[in-house]
Amino acid sequence: MISERVTTGPERAPHRSLFYAAGFTEKEIHRPLVGVVSAYSEIIPGHTHLDKLAEAVKYGVYAAGGTPVIVPSIGVCDGIVMGHAGMRYSLASRELIADSLETLAAAHCFDGLVLIPNCDKIVPGMVMGALRLNIPAIVLSGGPMLAGHVHGKKTSLSQMFEAVGAYKAGIIDEKELQAREKSCCPSCGSCSGMFTANSMNCLCEALGLALPGNGTIPAPLSARTQLAKEAGAQVMELIRRNIKPRDIVTMDALKNAITVDMALGCSTNSALHLPAIAHEAGLKLDLTLFNEISEKTPNLCHLAPAGETFMEELNEAGGVPAVMNELAQAGYLKTDLLTVTGKTVAENISGAMNLNTDIIRPLEQPFSKTGGLAFLFGNIAQKGCVVKRSAVAPEMLVHSCRARVFYGEEEAVKAIYGGKIEAGDIVVILYEGPKGGPGMREMLVPTSALNGMQLDKDVALLTDGRFSGASRGAAIGHVSPEAAAGGEIGLLRDGDIIDIDMVHYRIHARVSDAEFAARRKEQVIPEPKVTRGWLERYSRLVSSADEGAILK
Repeated sequence: MISERVTTGPERAPHRSLFYAAGFTEKEIHRPLVGVVSAYSEIIPGHTHLDKLAEAVKYGVYAAGGTPVIVPSIGVCDGIVMGHAGMRYSLASRELIADSLETLAAAHCFDGLVLIPNCDKIVPGMVMGALRLNIPAIVLSGGPMLAGHVHGKKTSLSQMFEAVGAYKAGIIDEKELQAREKSCCPSCGSCSGMFTANSMNCLCEALGLALPGNGTIPAPLSARTQLAKEAGAQVMELIRRNIKPRDIVTMDALKNAITVDMALGCSTNSALHLPAIAHEAGLKLDLTLFNEISEKTPNLCHLAPAGETFMEELNEAGGVPAVMNELAQAGYLKTDLLTVTGKTVAENISGAMNLNTDIIRPLEQPFSKTGGLAFLFGNIAQKGCVVKRSAVAPEMLVHSCRARVFYGEEEAVKAIYGGKIEAGDIVVILYEGPKGGPGMREMLVPTSALNGMQLDKDVALLTDGRFSGASRGAAIGHVSPEAAAGGEIGLLRDGDIIDIDMVHYRIHARVSDAEFAARRKEQVIPEPKVTRGWLERYSRLVSSADEGAILK
């Protein structure tokens, strides 16, 4: 066992004395040491209950013969940091989480890990750290929040952001805004739609890194606590069998995850996190692979923000196993792959049933014949950009629009709320990429403003930043190369006509190469927004979005 490096032999007597100081018994010291990595905090609603899940995991580890040790992880609540400078820390925190997990586990010689994240960047950050360490590990997320209820209708945080736009447009009054803000998020858990957190928790199931139910069992249910105990026990089986993350996260497993991603209609952020996860597994995901899989994978679910159903309903319909079973029956998945259950994908989903064909459409009646995400390429996105195609109005899938260019999110939001954006415009937000942001801020505020002001069927948005999984509409992000790295998006001017074809994966500005060359000679790239602290280091080291915004 790895832990024997600090627990066994006379030379380790000083080390054992410190274990005794921490309250361990002699018997506990000589059992397998399992790091229970909890992202518990009192600031993130998706994490406020993780301390209880960590205790349940400890119970499972103890019962199966291990010694659990709770260690911490940081986290950022994307909703709370949305729309201000705090959002710069969100994506960047993924790297800190991976680094800190590596540090804690490697330094203290853990034999295995149970990862307890829940929200946005915490999930991929922990997975990346586990792959880097490559010791037995299992993911146990905190689970989704229950949907809110406003005037008898289910709702979520995304509608709350849109309500601000409706308020600014005079569609609702302040009393209605306050009524909604107190009702849209009724419980602990990750926000209730197929946003980034729930996307990644579902994709951990698809990758084989989590037990069935990980992505969809609601946070307040006792079934979530039961799953935690099972995860604690199962990590001991992984240790006994020496099943490690890189045994599970193969290229075939990644393709399965992308396929499930397309069927579920996951967040565009999965296009950042899956390549980063692949990188830690020693593999490379090209964005064209996403399009290849999207072309042949039907979109079976329209969860919020694409539709009006929520994670609790997906869970009741059979969850991720039911979706995977639908896909596997038609040969869309490779099912002989190993998972953390110790069984294959086929064994895990055997007997899974689609209990509600309105929530999980059958293959012969999909919401669309192609997947939820589309990656567009063209002269202003030579390395690609991404849109959640399943959440775009049909009339916006193929259209031409007039550029309105803004240097940063704040300028754009001011113009939207000020009524300066018209039908036929495309709001272009520059210098919000991994380097230029820095940190690639999410643009939920401008997209929600457009939606709340009922402009989502008339106005598009294009940025080298990114979007929340809660965003809907013709919101195109992750433009690579970004403006701060000299990308052509930074050469766009007000009035440029941009042709968008999400059906055929194309985006093109009607600007000649000669005109771009002339503009480049006059281009002045702004000074970095952050010049101190670790974000300054991040901006120097981070790669482009098409590579997953990994550090190099």
